[in-house]
Amino acid sequence: MIKYVIEGGRPLRGEVTVSGAKNAAVALIPATLLVKGVCRLENIPKISDVTLLLSVLRRMGAVIQTVNSHTYDIDCTNVDSCSVPFASRIRASYYLAGALLGRFGRGEVPLPGGCDLGERPIDQHLKGFRAMGADVTIANGNIIADGHGRLRGAGIYLDVVSVGATINIMLAAALAEGMTVIDNAAKEPHIVDVANFLNSMGANITGAGTDVIKIRGVDKLHGGSYTIIPDQIEAGTYLAAVGAAGGKILVRNVIPKHLDSIVAKLEEAGLEIRDFDDSIQIERTSRLRSIHIKTMPYPGFPTDMVPQLAALLCVADGTSYINEGIWSNRFRFADEYARLGAHIQVNGKTAVIEGIPELSGATMKACDLRAGAGMILAGLATKDITEIEDVHHIERGYEDIVEKMRALGANIRRVVVPDKTDLRVVI
Repeated sequence: MIKYVIEGGRPLRGEVTVSGAKNAAVALIPATLLVKGVCRLENIPKISDVTLLLSVLRRMGAVIQTVNSHTYDIDCTNVDSCSVPFASRIRASYYLAGALLGRFGRGEVPLPGGCDLGERPIDQHLKGFRAMGADVTIANGNIIADGHGRLRGAGIYLDVVSVGATINIMLAAALAEGMTVIDNAAKEPHIVDVANFLNSMGANITGAGTDVIKIRGVDKLHGGSYTIIPDQIEAGTYLAAVGAAGGKILVRNVIPKHLDSIVAKLEEAGLEIRDFDDSIQIERTSRLRSIHIKTMPYPGFPTDMVPQLAALLCVADGTSYINEGIWSNRFRFADEYARLGAHIQVNGKTAVIEGIPELSGATMKACDLRAGAGMILAGLATKDITEIEDVHHIERGYEDIVEKMRALGANIRRVVVPDKTDLRVVI
């Protein structure tokens, strides 16, 4: 078992560089299935979800060459399988369905896994596939889709704003016959990144970043190079870490516009922030203030930043309120934070956080990716020793988070626990 051990009470100082966006990478890797030729993807984060997806493509017949630790050449020219080997440990496996439908007109993909954040239906994905002429069933834990040849463009209105469905429909429609129009599309930065990637390979997609996206199907896509955008949630996590631990840091390799809603709430809580062309400086000079947060689709405040903000609000003056409008199980971290002495009450989709002067150390279990990141921040806010178990959730989406935190002055270690009496530091 791997765990993180944190000794809090140290302010953060220095610089940290943000990795490529996890949510973009796990969509762009399946998207390479649409291309006959070599796709060079740069700025790929070193995270377990990426490793798993690359392994899936290799097992399907893709040729993948490592250029460097963050760059891969992916050639799916000779992939001829429409069936995906086991890949349901990650949520993004469903993007393989859209990519296979787009390329072959059919596909069989395991139902997705990932963090347990409550009901995460894929009905809008299937609605889009069916509108383009595919017969779709779910049997034996698999999504089975058959377009009986090339898909046809269609008008698709999403009943709810869905990032996954928006991307999946784009993938399926890129090589379809005619034009597909997605109404009520999601607007997240990684949706724009997927559209830009496909366009750089010869697709014809307009409107990404707005609520109406038009995809004019083309006959084929060609190879090329593409650099993935920085990860806005990783950047937001390091910014929030200063709120929890104190100090002053510079976060490099960011697109400040993508962080507007996060920065606004951190400033409201009393942090001092300056943004530059591709970096953001943050400093805590006084006690934090309570704030109110409501999560919304982009450009609103992202649900993926709730646990991190909650961690710093646990030690803010006053009472904070967080209203979660996306996932029903987002507040599962509340019971873990309570082990540190935090005062959090959850009532349905609202969390009420009564700030206290200081948290105390304890052992917590990461219950999902972002909750795990928030637990690191909560550990930094104590002056005791905190241990976090089940850190595989964290490593699904954060590259080298222990090393990056240590470079900022945090006292955090990654240890392997072979049994209850033997701890061996591995990082």
